[in-house]
Amino acid sequence: MGILDTLTWRGLLADCTDEQALREHLDAGPVTFYIGFDPTAPSLHFGNLVQLIVARHLQDAGHNPLILVGGSTGLIGDPKETAERVLNSKETVAGWVDQIREQVSRYVRFDGPNPARVVNNLDWTGNVPVLDFLRDIGKHFPVNRMLAREVVRKRLESGISYTEFSYVLLQAFDYLNLYRQYGCTLQFGGSDQWGNITAGVELVRRSDGGKVHAIATPLLTKADGTKFGKTEGGSIWLSPDLTSPFAFHQFFLNAEDEKVIEYLKVFSPRSQEEIAELERQTREKPHLRLAQHALADDVTDLVHSPADTKAANEAAEALFGRSELGSLSAAVLRDVAAELDAAELKCDGDLPTFVDAMEAARVVASRSAARRAIAEGGAYLNNEKVTDPDRRLQPTDLLAGEYVIVRRGKKTVGAVRVLA
Repeated sequence: MGILDTLTWRGLLADCTDEQALREHLDAGPVTFYIGFDPTAPSLHFGNLVQLIVARHLQDAGHNPLILVGGSTGLIGDPKETAERVLNSKETVAGWVDQIREQVSRYVRFDGPNPARVVNNLDWTGNVPVLDFLRDIGKHFPVNRMLAREVVRKRLESGISYTEFSYVLLQAFDYLNLYRQYGCTLQFGGSDQWGNITAGVELVRRSDGGKVHAIATPLLTKADGTKFGKTEGGSIWLSPDLTSPFAFHQFFLNAEDEKVIEYLKVFSPRSQEEIAELERQTREKPHLRLAQHALADDVTDLVHSPADTKAANEAAEALFGRSELGSLSAAVLRDVAAELDAAELKCDGDLPTFVDAMEAARVVASRSAARRAIAEGGAYLNNEKVTDPDRRLQPTDLLAGEYVIVRRGKKTVGAVRVLA
């Protein structure tokens, strides 16, 4: 398959400018393309991963990546549908630029015949005089077209600043500069960025008479139509400091049967034949969740490492009594405890009782419910059944010197951190 066919089969193509012309352009020889990321946080998140995977596919097909980190656009922020963005300081944004520049290096090659290059749009916007920008760039943007953008329409009633309103000019200016400096002729991004992306296509045409192209990737959703990519705690980050490898792996492991094959096509490097086989197994033996395990393993390998994937699988096995909790490292135990939202119990002298730990960990509703679980044979401390309702925690129970894992039945698991 050609690269456009590959992206289509993998569900990574939601829209594009003049598909036939784009197909011919990609087939004609190496194309320089770009994808941009604004440093509005110290890490990229799950949504950015889709774009990084598209960049990898394009590079593997022989095309030349430009990865733009928005040192200038990150100071402004693309308009949100809900409210005005909080502007971060220049020092904060500069620090995030460095972190994201390092982060993207996991996903594209910086050597070989078509190496990637990281660029920062502050390099070409930082010193542009405002009058020059308004005369040379602003004149190409009809206000009625800008007002027609969906996000602007939604914000007109509640209010939108000129700062956010003008963001589209800056992003289009990026495309023009990359076209002039590197011969860049393809930009892609999420479908929610389509208006910004096509504004750049139009600016290149109006300003320089150039023909360039654009691709939009779809926004992934769950089976009920809601966005796929967040937990109750918030975003899924690519940085292990913000979302641990264990939590990251668990997130993908929980993918719905109705959607898991779609996600595999997007995130996994597996072939059509391998994914077709996983689709058959999911249809015939959904209880084995083989596709979910493949998805979680593949994505965690990509974003973190095979060692992190192995540790995440071992932790999940241990949590539900299929291996020893004591074999987990202190770092993995901390990640597990954080994912379980571990309660903290202070002790002065004697350690808490097991009943106290069950109640604190929220695996039971009350102390009396904890005692009933013990009497019924369904209460576990670090995967060992507890039969004594008066059992008190001992120093030897504390994993990594501070944690205990409590479980009711087969699936209700919680954690407690004991503070001396």
